[in-house]
Amino acid sequence: MKHKPRFIFLSIKKNILPIIFVIFTICLVIFSKQNLQATKSGLQLWINSVVPALLPFFIATELLGHTNIILNLGNILNRFMRPIFNVPGIGGYAFIMGIISGYPVGAKIVTKFRNDGLCTKAEAERLLAFTNNSGPLFIIGTVGISMFGNPEIGILLFLTHLISCVIVGFLFRFWKYNDNEKISINKNTISSNKLVCFSNLGEILSDSIINAINTVVMIGGFVIVFSVIISILNNCGFFNTIFFLLSPVFKSLGISPNFITSIASGICELTNGLNLCCNIVNKNLSTNIIISAFLLGFGGISILLQVFSIVSKSDISIKSYFLGKILQGIISCFLTYLFINIFPIFHFDITPIVSQNVNKLANYSYLLNTYNISFLFILICFSLCFLFKRKQKIKS
Repeated sequence: MKHKPRFIFLSIKKNILPIIFVIFTICLVIFSKQNLQATKSGLQLWINSVVPALLPFFIATELLGHTNIILNLGNILNRFMRPIFNVPGIGGYAFIMGIISGYPVGAKIVTKFRNDGLCTKAEAERLLAFTNNSGPLFIIGTVGISMFGNPEIGILLFLTHLISCVIVGFLFRFWKYNDNEKISINKNTISSNKLVCFSNLGEILSDSIINAINTVVMIGGFVIVFSVIISILNNCGFFNTIFFLLSPVFKSLGISPNFITSIASGICELTNGLNLCCNIVNKNLSTNIIISAFLLGFGGISILLQVFSIVSKSDISIKSYFLGKILQGIISCFLTYLFINIFPIFHFDITPIVSQNVNKLANYSYLLNTYNISFLFILICFSLCFLFKRKQKIKS
């Protein structure tokens, strides 16, 4: 009889996931009307924002994986990536594409590196900690211009997001520092990938499109599921309970308790939480911005699970990513606070939350156009590889 409580505890622990899934299914039926609206909202968000922003980049990264550009770029960047981040030069490609295109492109590229034998397990985990980030199109365009109505806020958030991920990358250079696994990177390491040429261009293009669509559909599933989960939590009174429990803490810190719901939502799903945070009327707009910086740095559980589903196809551990994103959220918070208080240009407390400038909106929308950025990056890659090969020929 003494072991009965322990037996019950172990039984619950063993069946915790089935229990959660059963509760989730019951809640789908109970709150069917609200869940239907949440599903439509999630689907609309996926079609209007996720697909146009990510699909071209997924196709581009798949196509670049069938060329020698990654290895050549890695040889060029190795002199910077190895001493700063303790990763091979190809990590520069994952970092650049991850910061340009946004979640979860960096994780997909790092996983492909590991599966193709281009880096060790420890190096892949170091890369994963800082190469999977939110892109400028989302931070400046969606958060800065659409949500805050101020592109300068978007620029501030992107700067602190970028600097914080670099700091995290530097700190994680010591992750599994004594790892003895060695790997020799050469052209044979990607022999499993067909190098693109005119004879197989159609096959490789179709395979790249199919792989990219599969990934985007997976992301869409996560967006819809977490939209429904947030709806269920809201209707169950979860957010109200959190609000009641944490209100005294927030009031003692001089922060409006209205931010509790937005933070809780943002920890679950990034976009919904940011939208709530940006729309809270507050005389100190810097509070809204600092909290948004944390949410952007952390990314949310939805993106965490997206990354987990991607890296599960390799031997990479998700621990470094989870710790890195928590650290990046805290550093982003701190840097944003410093920037707001040090640089007068970033002091927004007297700026109305909704003050859109049509001319600025048009200019930034053009500059941040996804296709322009991807085309420019691919052009730069080809140029660097051409110069590198030319340099090799001159030496020989």
